[in-house]
Amino acid sequence: MSFTLAIVGRPNVGKSTLFNRLVGRRLALVDDTPGVTRDRREGQGKLGDLAFKVIDTAGLEQAERESLSARVQAQTAAAMAAADAVLFLIDARVGATPADRGFADLVRKSGRPAIVIANKSEGRAGEAGALEAYALGLGEPVALSAEHGEGLAALYDALRSALPEATAPPEKSESASPLAENRLAETIIRLAVVGRPNTGKSTLINRLLGEERLLTGPEPGITRDAIAVELQWRGQRLRIHDTAGLRRRPRITEKLEKLSVADTLNAVRFAEVVIVLVDAQTPFEEQDTRIVDLVEREGRALVVGINKWDLIKPPPGAYKRLREETDRLLPQVKGVPVVALSARTGAGLDRLMAAVLESHAVWNRRVPTAALNRFLARAISHHPPPAAHGRRPRLDYMTQPKTRPPTFVLFSSRASALPETYRRYLVNALREEFDLPGTPIRLTVRAKPNPYAGRKRRR
Repeated sequence: MSFTLAIVGRPNVGKSTLFNRLVGRRLALVDDTPGVTRDRREGQGKLGDLAFKVIDTAGLEQAERESLSARVQAQTAAAMAAADAVLFLIDARVGATPADRGFADLVRKSGRPAIVIANKSEGRAGEAGALEAYALGLGEPVALSAEHGEGLAALYDALRSALPEATAPPEKSESASPLAENRLAETIIRLAVVGRPNTGKSTLINRLLGEERLLTGPEPGITRDAIAVELQWRGQRLRIHDTAGLRRRPRITEKLEKLSVADTLNAVRFAEVVIVLVDAQTPFEEQDTRIVDLVEREGRALVVGINKWDLIKPPPGAYKRLREETDRLLPQVKGVPVVALSARTGAGLDRLMAAVLESHAVWNRRVPTAALNRFLARAISHHPPPAAHGRRPRLDYMTQPKTRPPTFVLFSSRASALPETYRRYLVNALREEFDLPGTPIRLTVRAKPNPYAGRKRRR
């Protein structure tokens, strides 16, 4: 039987480090700067034979109403409400502070079983602080070091004691076969939402989910690390990654922002479809085109969302001109779906998600070899390759070895003599002939092996 754990505590007590330790990989950003985590992040944790969902939360601190910190605390409260048990962390090297005692009351009021964890207990420096944790009145503390992996056996015993029914070994009939689990996992489309800061990425995902799952606000740069949430849309399961806004590289100077950008780039690399969100009030700035170019280089399926359409008064024909401008500015993904929408009101969301599913289908499209070679013959007849040093390269045949994105291999007698302009001609013709709008297309030209290479010439 699965269960959910929420990790809470003051800023910088090691919540994200423990989260990463339980999920077995670095999912949450970790830095010495207090307040790195803002949104609650979920992952699948494992400890011995226990499998569970674990939620990393922002640091508990006093905050004024309506402030960013207060909105952050609301996310932490929601995490505790959704959990079966709470892991309340303190810093063993500091001991139980007055703030810890105040927040312990909040944990008690949540009504959830609580386990006090005295983190950073490695060495003698943490022994006294671990003993002070008894004063919080939440039971016997567990001394551990999330960074070094010490004390996890004691945490396992504490979980079995706090949640005896949920941690009981499952019966054989309840466990799904690995094959069934793999088939279920294959049906999920991985989707990333990227763009410049303050283009409405978190607002869009909240609107799709129908709840304030992600932290939003007028302040730019609220989202710091890529947060994954799951959604079902028209029967299709999606795992959507909200990401930090991407600014121009010269403006990125702080270490924390560099970590956030690296997290965003990883989300793009592991996504199948990427929505590049553009602000309708300042569409297609240089940074927008750079982000699209990044997605194309990574070979991801692409949809361009023009957000905040409700904040402008578009004249007649504005969308058509925007469509033409997109193809002019982004020739490497000509025909990419462009959807005008408002994440705030929900207008255009159906069109956006339909474009996501269609882009995913195009990204997975395979063309038969026979059709490819008929296409190649027509393309050569219409526009033969230019001669180099008095000889034209001979284009023998073409095949598609893989999809995701569509990748084609062209075999030629003189691969190095085929100019880049002719390759672009073939890519554009492939896109038009086989209905591959907007998706990255890879074309590799290989030299056909010479059967007479290495033989001596007959005199």
